[in-house]
Amino acid sequence: MKQLIPPGLLLALFVPCAAAAQSAFNGTWKVDMKTAQFPAKPDSYLLKDGEYECATCIPPVKVKADGLDHKVTGHPYYDSVAIKVINDRSVEETDKKNGKVVTTATTVVSADGKTATFEYTDSSDTNGAPVTGKGEVTLVKAGPAGSHAISGDWKMSKFESVSDNSLLVTYKIDGDSLTMSEPTGQSYVAKLDGTEAPFEGDPGLTTVSVKRIDKNTIQETDKRDGKAKFVTRMTISADGKSLAFTSQDVERGTTSKVSATKQ
Repeated sequence: MKQLIPPGLLLALFVPCAAAAQSAFNGTWKVDMKTAQFPAKPDSYLLKDGEYECATCIPPVKVKADGLDHKVTGHPYYDSVAIKVINDRSVEETDKKNGKVVTTATTVVSADGKTATFEYTDSSDTNGAPVTGKGEVTLVKAGPAGSHAISGDWKMSKFESVSDNSLLVTYKIDGDSLTMSEPTGQSYVAKLDGTEAPFEGDPGLTTVSVKRIDKNTIQETDKRDGKAKFVTRMTISADGKSLAFTSQDVERGTTSKVSATKQ
């Protein structure tokens, strides 16, 4: 299910739109998911008595698990959720926005209940081809007696595959400004002095600011309607061939890390 993927999706957690302070930052970079360090805080779900709940979603999601579309509010990427129980270990989720399908995802819990695999197609945050991927989560705490196998607290353990369009980002410095663009359609042009600028192409973000910390480190703050959502630091390696990202999800209080290599 989409909610079993860290909210904000890959673009928010693993391809933070960080700035550059010198020409070594310029170019196209590809995230290496093998280097990803996922948030330590688990996500919590409950499917019982025909009702599904994601307690750690922001805001929380609670809908009937009858396979029908149910309206939800407060989510910039989708406005309805449909949960279909396939069997006692599998669930399918379909998210829509303005009546259009933006995400489909299937989660299958292992026979021993300790892990679950997920596979998804997501166009909620792209203006081009959908983002696709599959991965695995690990059970931290089981759900209550009588609940579906997906119930409990789950921690992201690995991504087996993710489409390139969610892993690539291009930076270009021109004078005191940075231009960022991604294959999924996100972009901005922002000064390197921390001045806020429009964040284009992302329904969950409205402004961005980038600020130089030192010659090898830049900090970016992404906001929606004036409220900080993500704070990311990017540090370039001495040889200029890799970028280390540390991204804080402000609302969830979690931290993710990953590295990218220059293409």
